[in-house]
Amino acid sequence: MHSFTAASCQLPAASCPLVTNRTVSDIGEHALISRITQRLAKPSWVVVGPGDDAAVLRPERGTFDVLTTDAIVEGVHFDRRFVPPDAIGHRALAVNLSDLAAMGARPRAALLSFVLPDQLEVADVDAMVDGLVALADTHRVAIVGGNITRSPRLGSGQGPGPLMIDVTATGSVKPRRVLTRAGARPGDEVYVTGTLGGAALGLKFFRSGADLSGPPGRGPEGSAPLVEKYLRPVPRVRMGMLLGRNRAASACIDLSDGLADGLRQIAAASGVGIAVDEASIPAVSGSETFYSDDYELLFTSRPAWKGRLRAVKSQAGDLPITRIGLVTKGGGVVLRTASGERELPAGYEHFR
Repeated sequence: MHSFTAASCQLPAASCPLVTNRTVSDIGEHALISRITQRLAKPSWVVVGPGDDAAVLRPERGTFDVLTTDAIVEGVHFDRRFVPPDAIGHRALAVNLSDLAAMGARPRAALLSFVLPDQLEVADVDAMVDGLVALADTHRVAIVGGNITRSPRLGSGQGPGPLMIDVTATGSVKPRRVLTRAGARPGDEVYVTGTLGGAALGLKFFRSGADLSGPPGRGPEGSAPLVEKYLRPVPRVRMGMLLGRNRAASACIDLSDGLADGLRQIAAASGVGIAVDEASIPAVSGSETFYSDDYELLFTSRPAWKGRLRAVKSQAGDLPITRIGLVTKGGGVVLRTASGERELPAGYEHFR
C-alpha cells in the first residue's frame, strides 16, 4: 500500500498536463499520485497532509469527531458503461457526506483509497478526481491523504478487475447537536426531506434500453433532472447541521439505502414501531419510492418541538420537509394505504 506523495504545487484540475489515450500502467503510480495531489488544497488546520505515513489534523475545540467510511464498487454501485467518471468520483464522496449529514456533523476531511484496473485511462482518473474534488470544495472538505493500488486481473479471458473508490470522511459536531438513529419515542412524528424515487427512476431510464453509447441523460423527455439525481446526488449536509443546531430531531438517518431501510433502522435502533402514510410520501410519479439512491434525510421529531422545526424550515431554503408518519409502540414498520395496513417492502441490503 502506498500513501499519496506530496506534489510541489497545488493546481486546479484543468492545469494538469493533458494525457491522451494513456493508461495508468503507462504513466505509473507516482506520476498518477502527483496528478491527484496537485489539485488538493491544504487548510491551515491540516498540520501534515499528503506525503507522509499519515495525516495530522489540528482538532477543533469543543467538538466531537465524527468518522465514517464507505466504498463504491464497479458492478455493485455503478456501471462504467453509462456513469461518467466525474459522477463516479462525486458519488464516492457524496455517500460519506450523507452519513455525516445524518449525524448533524459538519464535514471536515477525507482520505481516498483507489483500486484501479491497470488499463484504466488516465483521463478517466482525472475526471473522477475532478468530480470528487468539486464536491469536496463545495463543502470545504480537505483531502488529506490516501492510497492507490492495482485491481487484480480476473481469471483467463475475464479481463481486468473492478474499479473501486473507498473514502473515509471525518466531521465535527458539538456535543448537544449529535444526531443518532436511537432517539425516537412513541408519539414522535416522522419526516423526510426532498422528493423520493427520482434517483431510482433515473437509473431505470439507463436500464430500459436507452442508448448507452450516447451522452449521459439520454432518455424520455423530462428525464434529465432524474438522471442527474442518480449520477450526482446532493448530500443534505446543511439540513443535517440545521436539525442538530436547532435540536429538532430525536433520530435521523440518511436514505442512500432507501426509505424502507431507513425506517427499519430507526425503528430497530430506537426500539419502537413506525406507521407510514403512503399518501403522504413525497414521491416522483412512477418511481420506486422505497428503494435506494435517494440521499435525503429521514428523521423523527417530538410534537412539542414544532417551533424548532419551523426554525429549521425557515433556514432550509427551498428544500421541502414532509411529515409521512408516526412513531408507535412495539416494533416493525407498517404502511398505511387506502386499502388498509401492510408490511413495508424491504430496502436495499448487500448479500440479499
